[in-house]
Amino acid sequence: MELALQIVLIVTSVLLILLVLLHRGRGGGLSSLFGGGMQSSLSGSSVVEKNLDRATLVVGVLWFICIVGLGLLIKIQ
Repeated sequence: MELALQIVLIVTSVLLILLVLLHRGRGGGLSSLFGGGMQSSLSGSSVVEKNLDRATLVVGVLWFICIVGLGLLIKIQ
């Protein structure tokens, strides 16, 4: 179980880094390379950015659960 949580933690850590880097900053970001820069001037954010936000949130929550789970497993041992 501990090995599985460690593997998931490594994968989610790398995904979280990539997803955060894809977010748009003040002057644009890597998301503009993949179509995130083409947004309507009427809406606050595009569908791509909303989906990127959702994916980042899901991966972040999964990462947090893995951290807490590993901490509890180490404490029990």
